[in-house]
Amino acid sequence: MDTLELLLKGDRPNMPEKEIKLKRLSKACGGDIIFRLRALSFNRVAEIKNSHAGGDMEVHILLAGVISPDLKSEELKQKYNAVTPSEMIKTMLLPGEIEDISREIEKLSGYRVTTVEEVKKK
Repeated sequence: MDTLELLLKGDRPNMPEKEIKLKRLSKACGGDIIFRLRALSFNRVAEIKNSHAGGDMEVHILLAGVISPDLKSEELKQKYNAVTPSEMIKTMLLPGEIEDISREIEKLSGYRVTTVEEVKKK
C-alpha cells in the first residue's frame, strides 16, 4: 500500500492532550493543581502569532491550549482581581510558569520536537 492509500485509509488523528501539575500552586493551595493541555491547530497558532506578535503571545497560547481548568471563568478573574483572562493568568502564574506551560502546548502541537525522520535508502 502506498502513502496516499495509507493516509486515505487511516482515521484523522485527534489533537494530543496531556496533564501537568503546577508545583508552586499545588503547594500554595494544599492540593494538586492539574492543568489539562491540548495541542493547537496550525490555524489557531497562526491566528495567535498574528494577533499577539509583540507580546502576550505565550499567555494567549496558554489560554487556547489549557482545556481544564477553565481559565476564562468569572470566579478565577474575581479571585485574582482581574478584568480579563490574560490579566488573571499574569497575576496567578509566574512568568516562568507561563513560559513552561506555553512550551508544553507548543510541544503537543508539534513545535520544539522532532516530528520527522530521514528515510534511509537500502
